[in-house]
Amino acid sequence: MKPENRKQEIINAAAVLFKEKGYSAVTMRDLASAMGIKAASLYNHIQSKQEILSNIIISLAEEFSTGINSINNSETNAIQKLEKIIELHIDVTLRNADGLASLNNDWMHLEENNLLYYEKMRREYEDIFRAIVKKGIRAGDIKTYDVEIIVFSTLSTLRTLYLWYPKQKKINPELLKHDMISVLLKGLV
Repeated sequence: MKPENRKQEIINAAAVLFKEKGYSAVTMRDLASAMGIKAASLYNHIQSKQEILSNIIISLAEEFSTGINSINNSETNAIQKLEKIIELHIDVTLRNADGLASLNNDWMHLEENNLLYYEKMRREYEDIFRAIVKKGIRAGDIKTYDVEIIVFSTLSTLRTLYLWYPKQKKINPELLKHDMISVLLKGLV
């Protein structure tokens, strides 16, 4: 097996354990046991548990940053941009629900440089989201609700999708996208 594939296997297995137990409670021995290998073998592919956490969180945060920047730079209105952002969150959740658990629950365990980098990406993401909402309100496409309530309500729902969706057996991804966009952008009444 190629070393990069093995490293990704280790990262994926760690993401599952971090989701189940939390980053702090997982040891390298736990990870090795879950993979059916000796703990010393892990170090042939990774340097530390911190490296794994950083890889999970930073790669997801960069994916969200790249996605929202691309959406924001598109020649579409605020509603279309928000629809694409919702789709982005759903797509990432469907691909990596376990990793999103670390992104949402364990980011504060990142070491200083990665922590600062992550916090910067998160602030910029929220600022872009907020600016899109404000633009939509100014254009009359979005009702004049408090911007911070809109940002909080929408992003809180999208950020916790990883907890809820894996338990849903009857909701296919296309229905999820359609209905979440409708509910989040049009409301219930």
